[in-house]
Amino acid sequence: MSRNSPTITPGLLYHNASEMIEWLCLTFGFHKKLVIPDNNGKILHAHLVFNNGGIMLSSAENYNHPHLCKSPKQTGASTVEIIVVVNNIDEHYNFAKRNGANIVIPLEDKPYGGKGYSAKDPEGYTWAFGSYDPWKKTNF
Repeated sequence: MSRNSPTITPGLLYHNASEMIEWLCLTFGFHKKLVIPDNNGKILHAHLVFNNGGIMLSSAENYNHPHLCKSPKQTGASTVEIIVVVNNIDEHYNFAKRNGANIVIPLEDKPYGGKGYSAKDPEGYTWAFGSYDPWKKTNF
């Protein structure tokens, strides 16, 4: 593993994983690194990347431990906010809006620095995109 490789990667469960892979790429700018479907078209495993980070996902129906994790559709709410640092937040915000993102918090200045916005994907996960990079040295 190189120094620039993430050591934490969220894993998400989607009920329409194939469609969500396309939506995440089109709307938020992710890229497919690996997609493994089963014989019925459900997704056994997928890895999408964004800059030097990414997510893994699968079809909720294929998840082997349903007692451990639930999707927002199963719980009625997103239980996590997925935070993504972007280089040009204004451009990303406009890109996401143009491509149909459900913006739940519009682009705004943040009290801790930078700007950001939040959106919900079609299956209910909350995504927060921003220019603030928590990994850079700060004055706090």
